[in-house]
Amino acid sequence: MNELFSQIITQQGAQPPSCAQQMFPFAIMILIFYFLLIRPQQKQEKERQEMLSRLKKGDQVITSGGLIGTISSVQDKEILIEIADKVKVRVAREDVEVYSAS
Repeated sequence: MNELFSQIITQQGAQPPSCAQQMFPFAIMILIFYFLLIRPQQKQEKERQEMLSRLKKGDQVITSGGLIGTISSVQDKEILIEIADKVKVRVAREDVEVYSAS
């Protein structure tokens, strides 16, 4: 198939495209994907990690399960959230979706 394409092009007097010319559109597509998909996702993940590292006692949080409460204590991988008077639950730090400082 490739030989047939080369023969048709050379019969018409044109040179077949070089390897660099064939790869140029793919390189452009990769750059577009990077700037439209990959880079914004990395930025969003970085902001989320910063938010999780700033959690402290007294912050209002919403977990991925929908629990809303106030942080009672913060540990390395877990946080203790008070969801009602004298009702506390342990939640993995990664499960916190949104928070607002109180």
